[in-house]
Amino acid sequence: MSQHQAVEPRSSVAWRDYYALCKPRVVALIVLTAVAGMLVASPGEVPLQALVCGTLGIALAAASAAVINQVADHRIDALMSRTRWRPLPQGTLDKQRALWFAAVLGVAAMGLLGFYVNVLTAVLTLLSLIGYAVVYTMFLKRATPQNIVIGGAAGAAPPVLGWTAVTGSVDPHALLLFLIIFAWTPPHFWSLAICRRGDYAEAEIPMLPITHGLDYTRLQILLYTVVLTVVSLLPFATYMSGLWYLAGVLVLDAGFLYHAIRMQRDHDDRLAMKTFGYSIVYLAILFLLLVADHYWYLYHPG
Repeated sequence: MSQHQAVEPRSSVAWRDYYALCKPRVVALIVLTAVAGMLVASPGEVPLQALVCGTLGIALAAASAAVINQVADHRIDALMSRTRWRPLPQGTLDKQRALWFAAVLGVAAMGLLGFYVNVLTAVLTLLSLIGYAVVYTMFLKRATPQNIVIGGAAGAAPPVLGWTAVTGSVDPHALLLFLIIFAWTPPHFWSLAICRRGDYAEAEIPMLPITHGLDYTRLQILLYTVVLTVVSLLPFATYMSGLWYLAGVLVLDAGFLYHAIRMQRDHDDRLAMKTFGYSIVYLAILFLLLVADHYWYLYHPG
C-alpha cells in the first residue's frame, strides 16, 4: 500500500513537470506574435497547413528552447525565489530526461517546419532557438548587463517566423514587427529585474539593477519606452496599418509611458511589477490591434 502511494503521485505529476519546463505562459505570448505575423502577412485567409504546422512548429521550438534554458540555469534557478519551484531545482526531473525532452521537441519542430511549411522558416526558427538557448542563456546572460538587449533578437523573431511561414520570404514589414519586440524587451524585463534584484545578486547574474543601480535602470526603462513608442508608430507611418491601429497603439503607448515616467519618482517595487505586468498586456494587445486593423481594411477597403 505504501509503495502504491509513493508511485502514484510521481506518475500523476510527471506531465506537469514536463509542461512546466516548457514555460507555457512565455510560449503563449510567442505563439500570439507568430500567429499575428501570419495573419498580417496574408492578403486573405491564411493557408491552413501553414497556419497549423507553422504555429505548432514555432511553439515546439520555443518550448525546446525553454527546456534547454532551464537545464543550463538549474543551479541559478535553485538560488532564486522566483524559479526555485521549477522541476529541475526541485529534483522532480533530472537533466538527462529534460535534455531528451528538449531534443524531441526541437526535432519535431524542425520536421514540421521544414517539411510542411518551408525551409526558410525552419532555418530561422533554428537560429532563434540557438540564439536564446545557447547564445543568451549560456553566454550573454552571465557576461554583460546588456544581456537582455543583445539577446532580445532571439525573442523578437516569432512574428518574422510567422510571416515567413506564410510568404516564404522576409519582408521589411516583418522586420518592423521584429523591431517592436526588440525595443519592448528591455523595459519589460528590467522592470522585473528591479523587483527580483536580490535573486539576481544571489545568483551573481549581472543584471542592470545590480551592476548600474536602480536609478540608472529606471532611466533606461524610460528611454527604451520612448524608443518603443516611436517604433510602435512605424507600422502606421509605413502604411502597413491604418487609423484603427494608430488610435489603439497611442493609448497603449500612453499607458506604458505613464508607468515608466512614474517609476522615476515612485521607487516602490510594486510599481515596477505593475509595469512588468502592463508590458505583457501591451504587447499582446498591440499585436491583436495589428491583426484587427489588417482585416478591417481588408474587408472594408473604402
